[in-house]
Amino acid sequence: MMECEKSNGKLVLVLGATGGIGGAVAKALVARGYRVRAMHRRALNVAADDPAYQWVQGDAMNAADVLAAAEGACAIVHGVNPPGYQRWGELVLPMIDNTIAAAKAHGATILMPGTIYNFGPDAFPVLREQSPQNPKTVKGGIRVQLEQHLELAAQDGVKVIIVRAGDFFGPNAGNNWFAQGLVKPGKRIKAVSLPGATGVGHAWAYLPDVAQAFVQLLEKSDSLPLFNRFHMAGHYDADGLTMAKAIAHAAGSNKIRFKRFPWWLVPLLAPVVPVFREVKEMRYLWKEPLRLDNRQLVSVLGNEPHTSLHAAVLATLKSLRCLASA
Repeated sequence: MMECEKSNGKLVLVLGATGGIGGAVAKALVARGYRVRAMHRRALNVAADDPAYQWVQGDAMNAADVLAAAEGACAIVHGVNPPGYQRWGELVLPMIDNTIAAAKAHGATILMPGTIYNFGPDAFPVLREQSPQNPKTVKGGIRVQLEQHLELAAQDGVKVIIVRAGDFFGPNAGNNWFAQGLVKPGKRIKAVSLPGATGVGHAWAYLPDVAQAFVQLLEKSDSLPLFNRFHMAGHYDADGLTMAKAIAHAAGSNKIRFKRFPWWLVPLLAPVVPVFREVKEMRYLWKEPLRLDNRQLVSVLGNEPHTSLHAAVLATLKSLRCLASA
């Protein structure tokens, strides 16, 4: 197995470098001195956006493309997902199997972001790495199968590092609750929507912090077992209002209204708007307190990468062009 524990220019293949988590991990790797190879279906079109990466043409659904792109890489970041929540059942498992095959062939470590979709209410309110995985949704069931494929790969000698975290937010985070549910990208903030009930806690994760956790774990991978799951505590909104107040503070206004998310509208739009079908399925995550136990991560890294909530929210709002200064 190749070693990636030192930032000495080792090569890492990133699948999903133009996405939220894939892009954040790619940037963190370059900052630590790694070389990043980014595979994309339209590599020539996106290469100018991030010239620090070595762009290669390829499709994560094509096993030969992934195998060729992974040549010489000590790790593969599997940060790719089907676009627009479409065709999950058809695409997710073949893509991870292609990554597993490439990692096995080249002796590379797999880094993959996990989700809380794997869990149902029976695992709440505190999620641990060993909590029972009884998902309520089709997507959650597919995520469970995905991790099962990775666990079998580890039994066959492939090193796997999974990091689970709460709802993502941050620059270039893509589709997420912060950008699509709480505020409106490109518009000055006049109100913040509250998806959860007052007093119901919720876990958030700042993308650059998650990326730092991945890089630090990669650098310690030589001392880790073959199969690893870690949880990040991130930013815990204990009362359901902390994130909204942080947004108002970052926006510099005491006139911002807090309003309930229009859940009543979701069932009406779900039949015709795919993203609302997803939102409808995930409502259970906002009905009960939910946080992640990070003790296992801290035992390995010493502490969890953590940007202050104000700085994280400010950077996110700037990237969404929600501030006058932006």
